[in-house]
Amino acid sequence: MEKSFVWKFRTFAIVITCSFVLSGGNALVRKENVESSLESIHDVAIASLGDLCVTKQFDSLTVPLDTSRFEPIRQKADLAATLLQDLGVAHHNGLQDALSKNLIVADKSVLSARILAINASTGSLINCAWWQKQGLDVGEPKKLADIGMEIGRRPNADFPWYEDADSSPGVRSPKFIDSPPNVAYKGWWTFPYYSCSSRKWLISYSVPIPAPGRRGLKGFLSLDVDVSHLEINQCERHRSHHSDNEISIFHGSHKCHNYTTQCVYRPFLHKESWTRGKYQCVCRQGFYSEYHNGVFNGTLVEIAWSEYLRSSSNAWEIVFRCRKCAPGCHFCKDQSPCLATYHWPFRVALLSISIICVMCTIILILYMYKHRKLKVFKVASPIFLSITLLGCATMYLEMAAIFPILDQYSCIATKWTRHLGFCVTYTALLMKTWRVSLTYRVKSAHKVKLTDKQLLQWMVPILLVMLIYLGTWTLSDTPNAEDIVDNNDLRFKQCMYNWWDHSLAIGEVLFLAWGIRVCYNVRNAESLYNEARLISYAIYNIAIVNIMMIAFHLFIFPRAGPDIKYLLGFIRTQLSTSTTIALVFGPKIIRVLRGQGDQWDSRARSRGVTASFSLNGIGLVPEEAPDLYQENEELKEEIQKLAAQIEFMRIVHMESNNRHVKPKSGGYFSAQNVVHSPLTKGYVLGQSSKPPDEL
Repeated sequence: MEKSFVWKFRTFAIVITCSFVLSGGNALVRKENVESSLESIHDVAIASLGDLCVTKQFDSLTVPLDTSRFEPIRQKADLAATLLQDLGVAHHNGLQDALSKNLIVADKSVLSARILAINASTGSLINCAWWQKQGLDVGEPKKLADIGMEIGRRPNADFPWYEDADSSPGVRSPKFIDSPPNVAYKGWWTFPYYSCSSRKWLISYSVPIPAPGRRGLKGFLSLDVDVSHLEINQCERHRSHHSDNEISIFHGSHKCHNYTTQCVYRPFLHKESWTRGKYQCVCRQGFYSEYHNGVFNGTLVEIAWSEYLRSSSNAWEIVFRCRKCAPGCHFCKDQSPCLATYHWPFRVALLSISIICVMCTIILILYMYKHRKLKVFKVASPIFLSITLLGCATMYLEMAAIFPILDQYSCIATKWTRHLGFCVTYTALLMKTWRVSLTYRVKSAHKVKLTDKQLLQWMVPILLVMLIYLGTWTLSDTPNAEDIVDNNDLRFKQCMYNWWDHSLAIGEVLFLAWGIRVCYNVRNAESLYNEARLISYAIYNIAIVNIMMIAFHLFIFPRAGPDIKYLLGFIRTQLSTSTTIALVFGPKIIRVLRGQGDQWDSRARSRGVTASFSLNGIGLVPEEAPDLYQENEELKEEIQKLAAQIEFMRIVHMESNNRHVKPKSGGYFSAQNVVHSPLTKGYVLGQSSKPPDEL
């Protein structure tokens, strides 16, 4: 059982091996046939019929043509052969002439046609009708008197179109190509050949007419088709540039270096259609050559290839091979670099600083959470402070997004970190300032108080709009990187800027303008720890820095290199983000480190900052339990002073309206005993001639 299995396996392996060798051998023979045919075509093209037409009259190739384009001609020939087989060949000269002249040669592609009547026993020629179109003659085809064959002798077997009478019609001669599979032809097509007599490249269709019931031929019909107009395209076949007039068997037979050069068919390089080298070898994208500007004539390449095979010259390897350009070059003339250089140590240093800033921001959030009950943080809305720090950390991460060589993913990260971080930070600061603006502008006695929850309800829609915009942008028109050049014409990747960027930039500018207006409205407002003014400074700084960086990019450094652009991005991030953190959180941290984080600001206390002007609605809270008795006494004293001033004003107005009433000297409201109101002090002392209601 085991021996049987081993024997079957060996047999299978031998069959597979033989099949592989045979298939490879066929491919090798076919390639050799193509090369030998190209050599023959080249010899015919340059020999000017010298040696060829002296020693022999025909030069046949070993590669077939696609004969499907000549199918109507073949059908006419088969029809004529059928008629001649049924009616006879030797005794119907009129029929032969009619078939040759009017049926076959009438086709514009047929150069000549011949009908031979052959003795089936001896194989000698009995009769012949030969019609041909010669040269550029105009008019009907002419019957040739001298065809180079003598009556009574056997036809010359060297004719490419002739099938030997001694061979069976079923046996294929090596002169003819194989018929297409599953197709029955009465005759066979020859391989293409050059005819010295007609000075053209021809292909013939031959139909032997067998003798009934006997070995041998009764007659022979042949026609010659002019194929000199067909083109030999040695380049690879391209559907977009393919022509029906091309000979497909020669596709891919060029001698260009496929890796470094590309074959480009140029039919105008030679007048003759049948010649090799009608192409150019052009350096591929990313390659260059010091010779001929990277464009090589196909004829020279063919000659160099032949010399290379004979080991007589290395020009094909040296001259006609393109060299690879420097990395990143699409087109080049030498080894000059095309890509900008990235100074990675410098970029790593800037990225490290940004990462340290992110870590410090996170530590600051934890530090603030730990001391959230201190007044310096409590009155400043810890939740908005945390949101501000998270936005700053997001803006710092932009430096990590633009650190590598930019691609689609890094561009997406760049857009999100830059715009989302700005929106979070700026909105959190602006909401607090806007609360002060609303309460500061209230002129009624009604107390306005906006809580953190109410401000968050205003902040969420703004952030939601930004998220929807960035998400739609990413999904519908994903940001990608494009090639730009610096001052030295060196390329590098930069994220694309389109109408999505411009629209968002316009929206952010309008948002900044609104924030600046809010800060201007509260410029004189007093807040605890002077936070409103510091936030205003931070918002002013953000606007100024972004405007300056845009001006630098557009006017001062329009074609800066990747490292300069990375440095500008780092400077913009530090000037806007780090400065914001220093202004908003620096004084608070200093007070906590000094041990004053739980004490009220003395300046705010002296100016009486109330809850209405606090950034979170919390006013001054007494540090010790109040003395109610003392407060009542102080309140009574203030009421008495107010009543005295009201009474004084009533009397003053009465005197001003009644000039004849004069105060008694030593009275209660005399000038010596009454403390005058500041509003009427000038009138009483004679410094003004108008009453208080007219001042």
